[in-house]
Parts: sequence; C-alpha cells; structure tokens
Amino acid sequence: MIIKKFTGKTEAEATEAARKELGSGVVIMSVRQIKPKGVLAAFKSKLTEVTAALEEEPQRSAYVRREQAPLTATAAPKANTATQPASDSSAARSIEEKLENLQTLLESQLQARQSLQPENQPYKTEGADGSAGEPRPGEVEQSERDSSSETEENAEQNDELKKFRQLIYDTMVENEVDEKYLEKVMEEIDKIQKPNMPFDYLLASIYQRMILKFGKAEEDTEVSQRPRIITFIGPTGVGKTTTIAKIASRYVVDQKKQVALLTLDTYRIAAAEQLRTYANILMVPFRVVYTEEELATAIQDFQDYEYILVDTPGHSPQNKEQLGNLKRMLAQIKQAAECRFYLVLSATTKYRDLIKIADSYKQIADYQLIFTKLDETEAFGNLLNMRLYTDTTIAYVTHGQNVPDDIEPFNPQKTVKKLLGGGRQ
Repeated sequence: MIIKKFTGKTEAEATEAARKELGSGVVIMSVRQIKPKGVLAAFKSKLTEVTAALEEEPQRSAYVRREQAPLTATAAPKANTATQPASDSSAARSIEEKLENLQTLLESQLQARQSLQPENQPYKTEGADGSAGEPRPGEVEQSERDSSSETEENAEQNDELKKFRQLIYDTMVENEVDEKYLEKVMEEIDKIQKPNMPFDYLLASIYQRMILKFGKAEEDTEVSQRPRIITFIGPTGVGKTTTIAKIASRYVVDQKKQVALLTLDTYRIAAAEQLRTYANILMVPFRVVYTEEELATAIQDFQDYEYILVDTPGHSPQNKEQLGNLKRMLAQIKQAAECRFYLVLSATTKYRDLIKIADSYKQIADYQLIFTKLDETEAFGNLLNMRLYTDTTIAYVTHGQNVPDDIEPFNPQKTVKKLLGGGRQ
C-alpha cells in the first residue's frame, strides 16, 4: 500500500493533487490544517494537508524488516531470545493500544515504508577470485541454528497474527456487525495476511478497506436551480425534527443561505410546534402543509429560496395507507424542484428492524442515510450493515439533542476506528 501526504490551499486542491499522482482509486485517510510558521506566518494562508492511500499488490520482500548481521567463521552462537507467547488477554491489550493510536500509526507508514529491508538471502562466502565459495567450518552449524531460531520466530509472529484476527472478529461482533458482512471482512483479512507481515501493514490495510466499504456521501454542492427541496423521511421517534433544525442552522448561521421550513407531520402537533420554534429562532419562514394543493402553493411561494427543508410524519413500515399518502406527497415534490431525500435512522434500532424500514421507504424515494443517537449506543455495526445493505451512503450522524452542535458530516475514518476497537473511553 502507498501512503503519501499532499498539501493545497483547500481540501479539494490537496485531494486533486493526490488523485493526479496516485490515481482515482486513492482513499483520503485524514485531513488537517497546517498553520504557517516563521516571522511572516501572520501574512500567510493556512494550508490543508491530506493523507492519501492507494492499495497495491505487496511484494513479500517488503514485509520483512529484520536486519541480520553477516556471519563469520568465528561468530558466536546466536542466543535463543524467544520467549513464551503472551497470554490472549495481554496480546489483546497490546493490539488495542495500537488501535487507540491508529491515526498516528497510519501516518508513521510514510517513514516506515522507506526503512523496510529486502528479505535476507542465505549467506555465502566468496572465493579468492570473488566467486561464491563453500561455507567454512562452523558456518553450516551456525546456519542451522539461525534457521531453527527463525522458524520459532516465524511461528510466534504467525500466532500473534491469529490472535490479532480473532480480536478483530470479536470486536466487530461486539459492535453488532452482521455475520454476512463480518465473514467478508475476515475473508479479506485472510487474503491480505502473509507470513511475517508486519502488524502495522496488516492493520493499515484493513483500515483502508473498511473505509472503502463506507464510501463518500454526495457533496452538498451549490444550488444550481432554486429551490432545492431536502426532505427527511423515517419512522417515528428517530429525531427527524431535531435533525432538520440542526441542518437548517448550519445553512442559515454558518453558510448564510436562504431557508424555508415545511412540515407534513400533521399527526403530532408537538412536532410541528417544535419546528415552528426553531424557525422563529432562525428567523426563517415556516408552514404546516395538510394537502397536496397546500404543498404546491408553499413550494411556489418559496421558489426564490435556496433550500426548502421538509419534515414528514413518521410511519410504521407496516402502515401501507400512510406510506401511500406520503408517497403521493413526495412524488409532487420531485416534480416541483431539485430534490434530495434523507432517510433518518436511529443507531439504537435493531438491525432486522432497520432492514424493514429501509425496504419500505425504498419504495418511496432514493435516499441517503442519516444516523441519529450515536451517543446512546456503543455498537456502531449498524452503520456498516445498513451502508452495505442499502448500497447508499451515509450523509450525517448526530450524537445528542443540542442544536446546532450535535451533528456532523459522516466521517468514515472515525467510524472505522470505532469498529476496530480504537477510541474507546
């Protein structure tokens, strides 16, 4: 795997530089701001640095780090420093400590790649003419001792790799990753794993492949044709109304966009009043819509706004009538303007229930995912499960009730780190 850093005035510029050098298959593993240094730092613009990775077919010679001193006829026998394998618990702790510093570990690959040594070849002496000669007395015995010691060392390394594999498996089971997807991850680990492979390389490869599974959400581009209607769908109690308020705040306060709020949720008066309160705080227009005619009128009235955010009633997947009514409303929205749909799901919902919800709403609209209530669970496997099951991307995650703070664009690096056991409190 190739891991390199690129800088630019913006994240997009740095990413583009990475793609030009490494190709379109590059994965952005981290992004950070670089503050200018020196006397003129105050007059210099900040730069953005991205760490990019590209999977490549590894050569076995790149795995071996050992440096073996040349043998001589008088070399002393190599001391057997092999120790008993550590207990499973101590091995797990050691691996988890490395996972805790996963980002640092990955960045260290930049320097580590340049220090890898090629695989050592069996030592041979040279004759007087420079040609390979026969081993001198004592070298055969020394070679046999080294070979035996190397075999024991390889056995210990392979045993540690097995423990590492089991730890990854157990950690993802604890995170409630579905067995079907877990087995695929394990198969990929088995394909990556090679004898004597450095732990860092294996861990970084798994990390990269997991990030690729999540993909990247569609970027929120500038509105090309006003208005853009963003509709939030999903079951009752997942936090749609609060999520709308958070996103509306980002648009109005941070990006200075023109936003209007609508609600189709006439079943719960409290939900409508809650959204009305947020609209008053943000000083944006708000309207409750009861019929398809009122919906058409509202869209027409707000056609000069950049965004219209629409709240919808939560329905049970089994309630076909209510879902049918919602489908007609959404069909009208699709015809009226540029649209985007978010299916809002709770990270605390059981996976089998999430499947039913996703299937029922797939009949209504093509959507991206928003996961709420990440602060109420320690298992993040459903994010991976639903990403792979729906074959759509995750746009946002929320982790609390505070508006507008407790929301952020989905970060695959952070989620993968948690899935692999890193970042535990």
